Amino acid sequence: MKRVLVIGAGGQIGSELVPYLRKKYGNENVIATGRQTQLPAILREGGPCIYLDALDQESLKRVIYENQIDQVYHMASILSATGEKMPQTAWDINMNGLINVLEISRKYDIERVIWPSSIAAFGPSTPQDNTPNETILQPTTMYGITKVAGELLAEYYYKKYGLLTLSMRLPGIISSETPPGGGTTDYAVEIFYEAIKKKKYTCFLREDTVLPMMYQPDCLKCHIDLAESDPSKFHRHVYNVTGMSFSAGELAAEIKKHIPDFVVDYKPDFRQEIADSWPRSIDDSLARKEWGWNPKYDLASMTKDMLEKLGKRLK
Repeated sequence: MKRVLVIGAGGQIGSELVPYLRKKYGNENVIATGRQTQLPAILREGGPCIYLDALDQESLKRVIYENQIDQVYHMASILSATGEKMPQTAWDINMNGLINVLEISRKYDIERVIWPSSIAAFGPSTPQDNTPNETILQPTTMYGITKVAGELLAEYYYKKYGLLTLSMRLPGIISSETPPGGGTTDYAVEIFYEAIKKKKYTCFLREDTVLPMMYQPDCLKCHIDLAESDPSKFHRHVYNVTGMSFSAGELAAEIKKHIPDFVVDYKPDFRQEIADSWPRSIDDSLARKEWGWNPKYDLASMTKDMLEKLGKRLK
């Protein structure tokens, strides 16, 4: 049975990825770590948890060595909107944390490192419709810059040391379980909470802003697929992935099918400029062809599931 380490387990993806992995590999074989003073109760009660700062090399070495880790999921990151408020911190955590993980992983012969990249790696000069896997990467945010640098760094460690690091360029992630974490696509999570609680929402993006998105169950499956697929299937180490693309207005309209008196107004803020620099749709055909990527949820099925799950919890 694999021994798995999840770094940044308290984040939007990590907090659901850990229980998902524990069901697959056994509670005792998945170690959750984070910088927070407390990880979510569901993680602490479900299996081993260690408070870890990825910037602390010695602590990272000790955790990997003492727990005989086989695979690492490195999820710790400062996201796009937060990163624009504190760019130096974003660089420190996103880049220095990653190189620590790569360096220690290659020294301890970790078999595979899964590290999410992002559509933030793209920029205004990237084709915005059906964005290809191999294209211009000139981001305008610190978060995006760290993702491009991280992709190059991971490729370097593979070519120089043979460390298998696999990345997916994630779109906006929509989750029914964890709150937004400082990203530009957070509106697509916030809107559901406000629709249920207040039946009104003020969106920080324009109504016609189209962005690629993915529902959390598909996101978790994507991570596992990369972690378990035969290495011979991978002809590159960074893949475009997506689930659906929609505008803020289209999401609001889909929610109104279930909550007819829901009202949305639009007051774009600094995040609009970030969103405008990102693709509207993604070509993920290489991921589908090479390792069988196949998301389950579209806008309608995701909206229905989100409202059902959140509705039960919020009531």
